[in-house]
Amino acid sequence: MKKRMQWLCTAALMGSLVMGGCGEAAEPAAATEAAATEAPAATEAAATEAPAATEAAATEAPAAENSDQEAADAVAEMIDAIYVQERTEQTDDQCKAAKAAWDALTDAQKEMVEGEFADPDYFGRDTGDASKDDPRNQDEIGEKEILVVSFGTSFNESRAEDIKGIEDALQKAYPDYAVRRAFTAQIIINHVQARDEEYIDSVEQALERAEANGVKELVIQPTHLMHGAEYDELMAALAAHESSFASVKVAEPLLGTVGASTTETNADKKAVAEALVGEAVKTAGYADLAAAEADGTAFVFMGHGTSHTAKVSYLQMQAQMEELGYANVFVGTVEGEPEETSSESILEAVTAAGYKKVVLRPLMVVAGDHAHNDMAGEEEDSWLSVFKASGNFESVDTQISGLGRIPAVQDIYVAHTADVIK
Repeated sequence: MKKRMQWLCTAALMGSLVMGGCGEAAEPAAATEAAATEAPAATEAAATEAPAATEAAATEAPAAENSDQEAADAVAEMIDAIYVQERTEQTDDQCKAAKAAWDALTDAQKEMVEGEFADPDYFGRDTGDASKDDPRNQDEIGEKEILVVSFGTSFNESRAEDIKGIEDALQKAYPDYAVRRAFTAQIIINHVQARDEEYIDSVEQALERAEANGVKELVIQPTHLMHGAEYDELMAALAAHESSFASVKVAEPLLGTVGASTTETNADKKAVAEALVGEAVKTAGYADLAAAEADGTAFVFMGHGTSHTAKVSYLQMQAQMEELGYANVFVGTVEGEPEETSSESILEAVTAAGYKKVVLRPLMVVAGDHAHNDMAGEEEDSWLSVFKASGNFESVDTQISGLGRIPAVQDIYVAHTADVIK
């Protein structure tokens, strides 16, 4: 096209020379004839070159796109490789390599990262300032240690507010003990290490650290909600190291003993219910729960759910709410186990009760992935989306806040630790 325009300009110039009468008549005629001869040749050349250029561009575009996808796929594979529950001798190097490969991608390539578990949020999502956390992996522990064992979270703000909040409360209450941390989820340990270069001990690493530091009196305080699968795994790991210490004591998880029936409650469940509801009501701007009920507001607390026999704990928490007279409080679970706690069941119950406003809040120690995504996410299957889509409510709000940051809940953990120390 460019060559075609040049030819047209030349032709126009020659025409103006003829019309203006400049020079002898024979020269413009010769020039016109030359231009007429050259024009088809230029046009033919342009016509020949244009398809070749188009073909080259068409070939290069997919090649560049394929190269981008290949780079993104390589990073996705590296992320999937560290999204595992087993730590190996290669884990540290794999974490470092995955982050370096991610940093080398362009912004466009980062958006193309997609694997079995990998996505752009693995490294790219802003979850708060990791420097506000303390991994509590220091040596020089001394002879007395309180090891705080949590499932863990890759959300930096939640880790610092919820888990560290409990650890700080324990350290303040027991200054003669060194408070250390362990996570049971290696997947989360790897995530935090790769993204933020924060090294958190697994249970195995923490126990080995305690042994190496000559700890004699070991107190373990789980931050788990109940005696579920994570608690069982902790006890299994501890069994292999118990003989290394003069004394090992394990405190109760947050909700205390499980109990047998769905209506069995205890002092721990009551204390948690009162602390959680009180915080949720205050955050929602009501003077008390009665004022919220008068305004047509229901509070829905979303737990994780489990296939473990301890799942009865969720039904017991619902029974505890009713025992306290909290008619506008409902307890559900992400996993829908037990079945009575599924999002569909809770939606139906809240609707049948006639409430027109809903506040969603996690019944979890940490406000992590489940709270941000399963509860308050934008996906159509999140609890927020499901409740809104029902069209049954004037408003549906969320409070993304874990139990671990509530002072009254921290006090429960402190009391559980005191029970075994005594």
